[in-house]
Amino acid sequence: MATPPADARAAPRIDIPRAYNAAEDLVGRNLAAGRGGKAAFIDDSGRCTFAELAARVDRFASSLASLGLESEHRVMVAMLDSLDWPVAFLGAIKAGVVPIATNTLLTTRDYEFMLNDSRARVLFVSAALLPQFAPLLAERATKLPHLRHVVVCGGEAGGDLAFEALMQRGAAGPFKAAATTRDDACFWLYSSGSTGTPKGTVHLHSSMRETAELYAVPVLGIRETDVVFSAAKLFFAYGLGNSLSFPLAVGATAVLMGERPTPQSVFKRLVEAKPTIFYGVPTLYAALLASAEFPQRETLSLRLCTSAGEALPADLGRRWKEKTGVDILDGIGSTEMLHIFLSNAPGDVHYGTSGRPVPGYRLSLRDEHGAEAKPGEIGDLFIAGPTAASQYWNQREKTRDTFRGEWTRSGDKYTVDADGLYTYSGRSDDMLKVSGIYVSPFEVEGALGTHEAVLEAAVVGAEDENKLVKPKAFIVLKSGHSGGDALAETLKKHVKDKLAPYKYPRWIEFVAELPKTATGKIQRFKLRA
Repeated sequence: MATPPADARAAPRIDIPRAYNAAEDLVGRNLAAGRGGKAAFIDDSGRCTFAELAARVDRFASSLASLGLESEHRVMVAMLDSLDWPVAFLGAIKAGVVPIATNTLLTTRDYEFMLNDSRARVLFVSAALLPQFAPLLAERATKLPHLRHVVVCGGEAGGDLAFEALMQRGAAGPFKAAATTRDDACFWLYSSGSTGTPKGTVHLHSSMRETAELYAVPVLGIRETDVVFSAAKLFFAYGLGNSLSFPLAVGATAVLMGERPTPQSVFKRLVEAKPTIFYGVPTLYAALLASAEFPQRETLSLRLCTSAGEALPADLGRRWKEKTGVDILDGIGSTEMLHIFLSNAPGDVHYGTSGRPVPGYRLSLRDEHGAEAKPGEIGDLFIAGPTAASQYWNQREKTRDTFRGEWTRSGDKYTVDADGLYTYSGRSDDMLKVSGIYVSPFEVEGALGTHEAVLEAAVVGAEDENKLVKPKAFIVLKSGHSGGDALAETLKKHVKDKLAPYKYPRWIEFVAELPKTATGKIQRFKLRA
């Protein structure tokens, strides 16, 4: 099997001491490197230098004792991306408290589940998000028996304390980091729920530094002079690396945006903040390319873009490169592995594939019997690497099913070719068997996406009159196009012309939007229902 030259993507040696605190390292290294006066984060309210970040992190860490928090207690961070988000997250970690970075677009029922499942002692919440928590807080004693305090960022009404008021309780000056180790629980992320109930995924103190040194520095090539902007939010594993651990690891500047990523909000940051690295997801790239407001190339400062969350259709990647002159490095990561472990790389971009394994990770494709899949055959993707989560909280059976010794079961299906390039075939529970042959929904979606009328497509299995499973497509059209039988037949023929005939969608339903998680993943289980 062909691979790149040994020195092209060599895995760095990572030596993390046993006694280790992630926040102390990621913040402190920038002061040690003389970057105190450089901007660490920029949001709509202003900027925060590395020295200011260090001082606020220390003060926040000191203030947590006033809430009765001790080492290993858990707190929920349900805050919009702003300068206060990294302060709360890193301050908790420095104090030995375990923050739970939480999706800001969930329902009241979701938050009730997560607060009780995690037994979080304190909720840090943006004022704009309080309405989703209000029904719970009104009956806090019965609905949220573990919650002791509610701290509101950007206001005080509805909570016990304002964020800035809590900060004033902390002592000024350096805070001695908690005596944590590299193997201690550092923070949690709840899975995005693209396949159902979210799971509390527990990550270690060593993991943020390892993702930076395995992927961000050698593959992405992030450097101190970069300004980075991630449309994926900080609560998302992908966004946490993009906007926090990666720029902190090298002293780059991160642009934060509290509002949802629309073409208008993203274009504003790309033009005004001049990021050199932009991190997106396939759905957003499609929306940006479809927008009539796309900025002129000369107004951008991009040198690199990335995509994750779902596989990037080849046509999107090529059109983005034509429009901007900049490649999108498509890769795959997961909440369980924390960030990207399989990726295209600068100078080694192959649109339509997820690229090659990130050095430091090993991949295995296994057939339905657990044996190694043959070259070209679809197999279940397993990953071995140092950044795997330690467990799903309070879910022993699911932990055993996913974390199998050194291997982590991804839930994705892939093929690998003779050149070592991996191609996405879909989620394991989304795969279709048509006429006894596996069909990848993603492959059919990619073919549909090359038609000029199609903005987005999702393919699931549906039964015909004989109870046999066949592909069904749900399609969102671009502005100016309307659905109907004639277009449906045209799209079926379009797929037949590009793929083996048995793969074409037998039914096509035109919809206004596709159901998605807050991180942009299509929830195909909802379409099947």
